[in-house]
Amino acid sequence: MISAQNILSSLRAVVEPASGKDIIRLGWIRELTVSGDSASFTLMLSDPTIPFAGRVRSACLEVLKKDFPGLNVQVEQDSPMIGLGDDFQIDGKKSEGTPGSGVTNIIAVASGKGGVGKSTVASNLAVSLAAAGYAVGLADVDIYGPSIPTMFGLETAKPRVSPDRKIIPVEKYGVKLLSMGFLVDPEKAVIWRGPMVTSAVKQFLGDTEWGDLDFLILDLPPGTGDIQLTIVQTVPLSGAVIVSTPQRVALADARKGVAMFDQVGVPVLGVVENMAYFTPDELPDSKYYIFGKGGARDLADDLKVHFLGEIPLVESIRTNADDGTPIATDVNSPSAKVFAEIAQDLVKQVEWRNAVRPATQVVEIVR
Repeated sequence: MISAQNILSSLRAVVEPASGKDIIRLGWIRELTVSGDSASFTLMLSDPTIPFAGRVRSACLEVLKKDFPGLNVQVEQDSPMIGLGDDFQIDGKKSEGTPGSGVTNIIAVASGKGGVGKSTVASNLAVSLAAAGYAVGLADVDIYGPSIPTMFGLETAKPRVSPDRKIIPVEKYGVKLLSMGFLVDPEKAVIWRGPMVTSAVKQFLGDTEWGDLDFLILDLPPGTGDIQLTIVQTVPLSGAVIVSTPQRVALADARKGVAMFDQVGVPVLGVVENMAYFTPDELPDSKYYIFGKGGARDLADDLKVHFLGEIPLVESIRTNADDGTPIATDVNSPSAKVFAEIAQDLVKQVEWRNAVRPATQVVEIVR
């Protein structure tokens, strides 16, 4: 029996020559369905003008015919750029604040409440993805409480501005970074009303020279407020990652976070359980479940969303973050291995979501 996973594995052999990336990584396979000895999908090219655009369909058919003799394959070819001019509008409104077409996947890392380690997870996932060879950007859109400058040891960094007035992200550990913490005095609070915050978030996303990225990670503030709504109204998210600790008070808010993304049509790619257990150095085989055991895993099962993994409560994760060296940079750390495994699983979830689910649309919230 041929499965959709078999089809995706086969199509990895089709590589876009200019980038050297296979078409699954590029997110070109959409609306994949497999039934018996028939398969169909749409090739959604981000740029239909590239030289490979005229050959990619035949290349896909050739690979599938070789790997699955007798398979009936229907392939459509499309592009979000076809027929769209500079004044492209969504729901009657001009699209603003959208990253360039070189950004393949936009992932929101969110939590229902503060203090669960969301920024720690976002930072280490970004570093892990970059270490695995992906082009990664990380936008800290927690305008009131930016953490990324500290976690990357860039408290005094200032982004440059290009001749065409685009913000050039700061780069470290292979990750392109942008945060309100780079733009304001760290000793002063950002005291802004909602409209100013909305404008800042849109500028972060649309007026930044992100270049070609496999993943743009958005480190959201906790809760379900203005910034979250601005994000889903501004960019088509590939999906969201929800971070929670195992304790009930955090899980209740994490459930609300999942519900929010579900309500606006953004798929939740998975749940991460942070501070899952404590293992003392002198007892490496022991686990102490200080905040409860398996709460986030149970929540994921209950809500029928994927569980990405659990991160231990380890002092080095905290100290490395305070020192500006995310634990994922330490290849000898067991915690770095945990983040690498979660990042690898996240990639699989994104690729599967891109192939079999309709693209997420920018939404209009009327009340």
